[in-house]
This record gives sequence, C-alpha cells and structure tokens, in this order.
Amino acid sequence: MIRLVKLYKSYKLNGRTKIVARNLNAVFPTGVSVALLGRNGAGKSSLLRMISGAMLPTSGQILSTGTISWPVGFAGSFNRDLTGEQNCRFVARVYGVDTDEMRDFVQDFAELGDHFYLPFRTYSSGMRARLAFGVSMAVPFDTYLVDEVSAVGDASFREKSNRVFNDRMSNAGAIVVSHSMTMLRQTCQAGAVLEGGTLSYYHDVEDAIDVHLSNMERNLAVQG
Repeated sequence: MIRLVKLYKSYKLNGRTKIVARNLNAVFPTGVSVALLGRNGAGKSSLLRMISGAMLPTSGQILSTGTISWPVGFAGSFNRDLTGEQNCRFVARVYGVDTDEMRDFVQDFAELGDHFYLPFRTYSSGMRARLAFGVSMAVPFDTYLVDEVSAVGDASFREKSNRVFNDRMSNAGAIVVSHSMTMLRQTCQAGAVLEGGTLSYYHDVEDAIDVHLSNMERNLAVQG
C-alpha cells in the first residue's frame, strides 16, 4: 500500500509558481495496477518521482508498507564507466538481490552479447534501454512505477519484454503512466486522474479513462 498524506509540491517555472500536487490524500492499494492519467504537464512524472523517492515534496508525506521500484527502464543512475555486468552487480547489492542471479537474468534478457562486458558509456540508446528494463525486472518489488516505458528491439524482443512484465504484475502492483489507453486497459484495474494539482482515484480504470478524456476534450474546447 502507498498512502499520500497532504502531499504538496510546487516549483518555479519561468518565474511563475507551478503547483503539481495540492495537498493530495490518496491510497494506492497493494497488488493493484493503477493507471495514472492527466494532461501533459499535469505533474504525473513528478508524482512518480516523489513516490520513488527521487524527488522530495514541498510538504506532506508518502507512506508505504512495501517496496517501490524506481521508474521502470530508467537508466540515469547507471555508472557510465562500469560495464553492464558491473552495474547489474552494484544494483543487486543495493537491493539485496543475489548478484549472480541478477547478472544471469539481465544478460539473458537484454541480449547485449559481448557489450554486456563493455562500459555503459559505449552503449547505444537502445542497448541502454534493454539493460535498464532488464535490471528493473530483475528486482522483485511490491509496486512497480512505469513512466511511458516502451520496449525496444524487434517484435520477438518486445513480446519477451511484455511477457516478463506481465509475469511481474501477477505478483505485484504498479502505477502506470502512458498515453496508450489500450496499454492501460490491458495492464491496470484502477485509475487515478491528476488535474489542476488534485488527484481523483477510481476503482475501475474505465471510469478514470472517461474522466481523463472528458478533461482533454474540455481543454481543447477552451483552447479553440
């Protein structure tokens, strides 16, 4: 379970104050995959970063009874001078995972060949994404944070990625940000809509999608 308690977040943007969370109070239940919806700039990624611990709120608390992942596929924390294998071992030690098991899993999953033993700085963007997604899936979290992650590679690799991700979801929950309503319907049971700094939780993902699409239509009408 993840509980937001009077969560407030604001920051300066071009000299103006931007509020992305206005005293949010919400509960994300254990074992439930929740679609996090909202317009561009609403603060979805900022909220995920706060839940992951990568960003501090201005005030309020985020409480959890289980383990929470970093945003799935995020490669920004890898040491660019370490090899793919060394980065795997480092993450395994931090999260208390068997280092050999993580190395074997990621090596098999990412399909990097000899590059697995070369420095991360030599990787292409696609290779970095493969390594990052593999490492994310190698750690058994209670809740996975997913921010517009998309599998790279050919059709068979994307199928393998989806298969591994769905396997993890059978024993965990998730908070998922995506512009694909099809993906959200396939992955999530519930939904939450972030709009104007407020968060509304819906036990049925279809209800959340309906509200989100209505907000989008209303915004287009105002702009028109």
